Amino acid sequence: MRPCSKGTLRIVFTSEDLALTRPATRADLLWEMVCSLHRLQSRDRDKVTSAWLRPAHSRLAEGGLLAPVQTLLLPLAPRGPYFPDFLTPIEAQAGDEQALQVLAETPGRRVRDEVELLRRSVGLPSAALEDLARGNPQAVRRLGQLAAAYCRAVLIPHWATVDRVLAAERAVLLRHLLVGGPEQMLAHLPPTMRWRPPVLEVDYPPGADREVQLRGRGLTLIPSYFCRTNPVSLMDPALPPVLAYPVPRRVAQDAGGGDALVALLGRTRAEILSCIGQSPGCTTSELARYTGVSLSTASEHANVLRQTKLIASVRQANLVLHHTTDLGSGLIAGALPPGLGDLEHSPR
Repeated sequence: MRPCSKGTLRIVFTSEDLALTRPATRADLLWEMVCSLHRLQSRDRDKVTSAWLRPAHSRLAEGGLLAPVQTLLLPLAPRGPYFPDFLTPIEAQAGDEQALQVLAETPGRRVRDEVELLRRSVGLPSAALEDLARGNPQAVRRLGQLAAAYCRAVLIPHWATVDRVLAAERAVLLRHLLVGGPEQMLAHLPPTMRWRPPVLEVDYPPGADREVQLRGRGLTLIPSYFCRTNPVSLMDPALPPVLAYPVPRRVAQDAGGGDALVALLGRTRAEILSCIGQSPGCTTSELARYTGVSLSTASEHANVLRQTKLIASVRQANLVLHHTTDLGSGLIAGALPPGLGDLEHSPR
């Protein structure tokens, strides 16, 4: 896989590809694993990853995982031009346990070939990779066990936040897909990706320009919480085409409501307003699922937000969709109009 910065990846669609292009069905544990390993190696840390990093280091140390992570996982997933495709199998879309099992059972020949690509790209700075470089099945199983232990230690404790943020982003994708079809969905991706029919242009590493012909296979869009640079694509053209990309920083940082918004509205109502602001139309059921409250509680909060002119609700077929008003969008962005402080005393 190639982590991207500048340059261009051109993904060429046919009409068949557009019909088969879809968002991921769930948060992808192994993509988050690899991208979080990149965060461990990066000095460029934002508010979101810094809050995760401190307890992550502590949990790795307490679990005796620091040394194996440093000697095996980090060298296998460097922040560079390549890391092996087998680390992020598409089977992760079927469930976390299945993803870890597929990783642990990766055929030795494939592991050997992809580790050799890694060797040619960045070298093998760790002797612990030598067994993998030979495709040793026991080494591959140990890698799967270490990956599972790493995920349990530093990802699962943070998973409720990861899942909520990525669910909000997938809701945006699905709403665009529902309202305007796949081309509208592609046109509303973050700025690192630009839809210029029939090509999706993606920021890519300098000097590594590349073109991918989908040829009727479609594309799976995988929003990532821990991916904080640019989109990532699979290197092997024979694998199912995917594009992992960082959720917009505003989504990652504001999905729980900023401090001022929480102080004004209360945490749950702030989360609900933020969720609505991140989607071009959000149902009450989706609000309940994203914020972890009951359907009746989500409905009550949406009613208060509607009464105070922060959202508007419209019926489409058998769905009621909530949208932020200009006032609500301004409040999310940090603009507090005069007199709005009276909301501070409304029921929460």
